[in-house]
Amino acid sequence: MITPKNAWFCLLVVLTATFQGSSFAQTRQLDISAVVMEQAVDIADGALRFIGNVVLNREGAIMYCDSAYYYSPTDVFEAFSRVHMIQGDTIDLYGDYLHYDGTTRLAQIRRNVRLVGRNMELTTSELDYNLGTSVGFYTNHANIRSGENKLKSRVGYYYSRDEMYYFRDSVVLRNPEYTIYSDTLRYHTPTRVAYFYGPTEIIGDSSYIYCERGWYNTATNISKLKDRALVKNKNQTIKGDSLYYERESGYGEGFSNIEISDEDQNVILRGDHAYIQQKYDSALITQNAVFIYITSEADSVYIHADTLRAMPDSGKGRQLKAYFGVKLFKSDLQGMCDSLYYSTRDSIIRLYYEPVLWSGENQLSADYIEIWTKNKEIDQLHMKQLAFMINREDTGKFNQIKGKTMTGYFKNNEPYRIDVKGNGQTIYYVRDNNELAGVNMLQSSDLTIYLKNTKPDDIRFYVKPTGVTYPINMIPEDEVILKDFKWLDAMRPKNKEDIFK
Repeated sequence: MITPKNAWFCLLVVLTATFQGSSFAQTRQLDISAVVMEQAVDIADGALRFIGNVVLNREGAIMYCDSAYYYSPTDVFEAFSRVHMIQGDTIDLYGDYLHYDGTTRLAQIRRNVRLVGRNMELTTSELDYNLGTSVGFYTNHANIRSGENKLKSRVGYYYSRDEMYYFRDSVVLRNPEYTIYSDTLRYHTPTRVAYFYGPTEIIGDSSYIYCERGWYNTATNISKLKDRALVKNKNQTIKGDSLYYERESGYGEGFSNIEISDEDQNVILRGDHAYIQQKYDSALITQNAVFIYITSEADSVYIHADTLRAMPDSGKGRQLKAYFGVKLFKSDLQGMCDSLYYSTRDSIIRLYYEPVLWSGENQLSADYIEIWTKNKEIDQLHMKQLAFMINREDTGKFNQIKGKTMTGYFKNNEPYRIDVKGNGQTIYYVRDNNELAGVNMLQSSDLTIYLKNTKPDDIRFYVKPTGVTYPINMIPEDEVILKDFKWLDAMRPKNKEDIFK
């Protein structure tokens, strides 16, 4: 036994070990200090025992403990009680027991393990740390603290050079404002950015986020979400293939298969590119943009345009602006125009620039059209300036009604009466026993059309009506088409997919 008179005397030990079967001898140099150092032949041949304030300096790492064994033939160091290992200025490792293999440079720390870095602290029961690669890993759960974030997982790796964690299995990141649950997560401690590589949920007091790939900056609350990405806030839900989202400002941008749904308003917005301002409850959609207004379980209004903009109006309602190439489809009403405006405040849909509507067998057009709705159904139709109604009676033969303005009245979403005001003109074919018998060509300043099964059934003329009736074999072909006549049935959306044509 070697026992220095001064208990705090430091001893430099030069150890030489010859490996059996080797043609050469390898010399290892260790800097070890302790109160007591002695041979430990009772433990193993070539073993040394160190007791009291043990310090080992080896290849850039310093290890402290209360007592230790060193096995020279295998270059293994075992440390007991109050173990503390330091690597440079980046890592401090603590535990009750350390097994260090000098050949592999693997340190195995057990019981009450604590790993402290510049921006984090990890606690677990078992941790392996490779001093050569500067990588630590655990397989039996650990808790990590980084700033105000608390993380835990069953399996994890820590890359101290990059200050990066890699977590797997039952990953949880807790922040005072939200909690992240993930299958696989990578976390960079200096920037506090979490990267997701599996199904992930971010749950806050008033928000919910889901994705299967992406990242979330826990310092700035900015995220990029991919693969089935979803953000839910209050009554609004945003889905997409890829979402950029700023939690603090509520600003977001979405790419590909975007869907924004508002449960309160029964509204869905879809497209391939979206700009969202949740703080102002507004969104702008482009690229295959479509607005869906759910009127019942069986039916909805579909509106497509180059650009859709949804936002609050001046009251407590919502407004929609659709512009460039608008097409509309509902089972009992279709239409198209250049631009459209809708407000829930007055429930009126306004169509601008060459609007055309189709209801049943009727084509309706004007310079400007308003669709008045009530209880999610069409109540009135107001057509202003160059109002025109066309209904095909037979091949090449059309019933036509024209006037300055028209007002249509609906029941159960079907027109039953139309009032014409100003310069009223009609061309109306007559049948006898379901055979075409002739045509009436009449003019009146004002007139009213009553419809049956969406077709004209009775026309009443006011203010000095004039006209003529021709039998079927005497119809003047050059007079049976009113000025400004346009039959646009080929452009009529036949289903909700046609609005994109």
